[in-house]
Amino acid sequence: MNSKNKYTKSAYSYIMPAMVGFLVFTFYPFIKTIYRSLFLTDRMGNSNLFIGLENYTTLFTSPSFYNSLVVTFMYVLIVVLVGVGLGFMTALLCQRSFPGIKIFSAAYSLPMAIASSGMALVFKVMLNRSIGALNLIFGSDISWLEDPTMALISVSVLTAWLNSGMNFLYLSAGLAAIDASLYESASIDGANGFQKFRYITLPSLKPIMFFVIVTNVINAFQSFAQIKLLTMGGPGESTNVIVHDIYKNAFENYKYGYASAESIVLFFIVMIFTIILFKTNRGGKSLAER
Repeated sequence: MNSKNKYTKSAYSYIMPAMVGFLVFTFYPFIKTIYRSLFLTDRMGNSNLFIGLENYTTLFTSPSFYNSLVVTFMYVLIVVLVGVGLGFMTALLCQRSFPGIKIFSAAYSLPMAIASSGMALVFKVMLNRSIGALNLIFGSDISWLEDPTMALISVSVLTAWLNSGMNFLYLSAGLAAIDASLYESASIDGANGFQKFRYITLPSLKPIMFFVIVTNVINAFQSFAQIKLLTMGGPGESTNVIVHDIYKNAFENYKYGYASAESIVLFFIVMIFTIILFKTNRGGKSLAER
């Protein structure tokens, strides 16, 4: 019994530093944000006047907030579809053995090593209407960052490409873990390439694909740097996603209580989306495991 208690205390001593870090840097700020959302604040963020749920009432009657919701959902949809699709296609390509495969693999995973803020500055030059490389290459005259629709698409595709490197690594690992004997058995039974892909590859990748989609959704909801540097939420409010709106309300308009309320709403939106994904995935099991 004494030996068991000794090992238990030893285990808690190992996890204690991580628990302290979690409480100080995650749990306490979250509670503080909830607390501040119930107050009017001064320009320094100090809570001056308790107003209860008034910040939330103002938030849910604000056309700007509902615009941010629509923009955020469109942004997340494009980022997840393009980012996961690009990562999946490149992972499939690198399952084939051909000359230069290592170079291609390194190139496909490169976006994960690039800071989003640095790449945003590069894209800002590339997408410039007058001197940008994209318009010069295609001979076009598109306002990539000045047109509301094109601005949202541009920042979404940039984020999707940045996410595709990590998606490529995860999905490549998932493809490499599929037992080759499954494909051999399918070939003996006369299955063609599409049937192998549909009945072996996709079901086997279901758990890792679920993980990739969940992480991409969460990361997309939290995107900020590239939007701030490329469009600053404009033109108008066409790229003013919720995180950027929180930043604007807190650090430009000095409405910290209102921004805190918006942060709490964003937390619940992400939580609901995550729960829905878990429910639809039925625990993340592949078809073969059910």
